[in-house]
Amino acid sequence: MKPLPATAAVATIAVFWLGLVFGVSFLATLAKFNAPSLALPVALDVGRHTFAWLARTEWVVAAGLAITLVLSGLYPFRTAALVILVAILLLQALWLLPALSARVDIVQAGATLPPSPLHFISVACETGKLLLLLFVAGAALRDLIRSSS
Repeated sequence: MKPLPATAAVATIAVFWLGLVFGVSFLATLAKFNAPSLALPVALDVGRHTFAWLARTEWVVAAGLAITLVLSGLYPFRTAALVILVAILLLQALWLLPALSARVDIVQAGATLPPSPLHFISVACETGKLLLLLFVAGAALRDLIRSSS
């Protein structure tokens, strides 16, 4: 049996999205906040714009993943993973990113903010996306390996 092109596309898109989330949310963000020459208000503003672009890109990638999942066959767990991924994107777009952006505005105005669970929630969302994408990519790659043997 030959590998299915749609299954290969699912694996490719999931791995691409996983790399995007890991690179932006974890590597670039840590680097930005560890740069001693970057003032906190500036780092926060760069982060706000970075995550806004990441969010837009993720919606496009999610649409591509949805299309390829339909074409490869609607496996229940992969479909559930996509539904959860979209729910996370909605949570971030409708509540989390606007709330974090409002906090950036306050810091840029010179105020000091009390601690907030928003960053913890953000890290949890990003980690959840990584785990779900790892599952989707792994399942698709497993199918490709099985179909090639």
